[in-house]
Amino acid sequence: MRMPPILAYALRRLLQAVPTILIVMVGTFLLMQLAPGDMVDALVGDMGGADAAFIARMRQEYGLDQPVWVQLMRYMGKLATFDFGWSYVYEQPVSTLLLDRLPVTLALMAASLTLAFVGGVALGAWAGRHAYSAADNLISTLGLVFYAMPNFFLALLMILLFSIHLGWLPVGGLRDIAAFHTGWRLWLDMAIHMIMPVAALSLIYLAFYMRLMRSSVIEVSELDFVRTARAKGAPEGRIMRHHIMRNAMLPVVTLLGLQFATVLGGSVVIETMFALPGIAQLAYNSVIRRDLNTLMGIVFLSSLLVIAVNFITDLIYARLDSRIELR
Repeated sequence: MRMPPILAYALRRLLQAVPTILIVMVGTFLLMQLAPGDMVDALVGDMGGADAAFIARMRQEYGLDQPVWVQLMRYMGKLATFDFGWSYVYEQPVSTLLLDRLPVTLALMAASLTLAFVGGVALGAWAGRHAYSAADNLISTLGLVFYAMPNFFLALLMILLFSIHLGWLPVGGLRDIAAFHTGWRLWLDMAIHMIMPVAALSLIYLAFYMRLMRSSVIEVSELDFVRTARAKGAPEGRIMRHHIMRNAMLPVVTLLGLQFATVLGGSVVIETMFALPGIAQLAYNSVIRRDLNTLMGIVFLSSLLVIAVNFITDLIYARLDSRIELR
């Protein structure tokens, strides 16, 4: 019995992901080893110093006195059983630490990408359909402003305006701890705290999608099959929905998959600035404090997320264009 194409494609992509993840993990491990200092140096620095004998005992206890290749083989052997090790900085298993922090990062990224994609596609389609009009010029100008503005600078402006001057939004954190909210009030409080981080992370990508969608709509509108549909008397709304939008969204969907890793990197800055307890902020702290096990777990988890999102993007791409086969 022949395997369904979608299942065969998924299995092939899964097999291709294994060497990719191995290369990423080995490369990250070696890069961390090349950086000056190690986890013991960071711990001793937090302690205010220690004698050489104590430092040597700590390195021996953590296995840092072994050659790099021995440390690498030990870690990869544990990783094969999905054992991410122990975080000596946070004093808990890395897997527990990641599961606690992952929902915040996923919520931030999902909300940001949804806002950026939906808003960018809608504004870009409107601007492309009314090309060179006053509305198009206004949308394009705003898109250029957000495109040129770094997300950390936009975050600072938002904090200055909405938190300090107007006092409308909280300056940071995930919730108001002193309020002791429960139930729907807790969810509402968390949503309010996420407004500025989501806006700061999404607006620059909204500008990407908007500019690309506008140019794509203008380009597709000039193709022969669109002119033929107009010549046959098809309503303009139907032409826009069934002919222009479906084809114009192809490059935008491609960009969505490619930029997932970029958004994950951008969330490091946003989570740090707004003090959100997510994976990205954890990665920043792990680099600073040389928490190798935690950082490697984050890299592994991030690699899986990027591969999964690119797989889903390929499926959406094939659904939008029936000429594309999953091979």
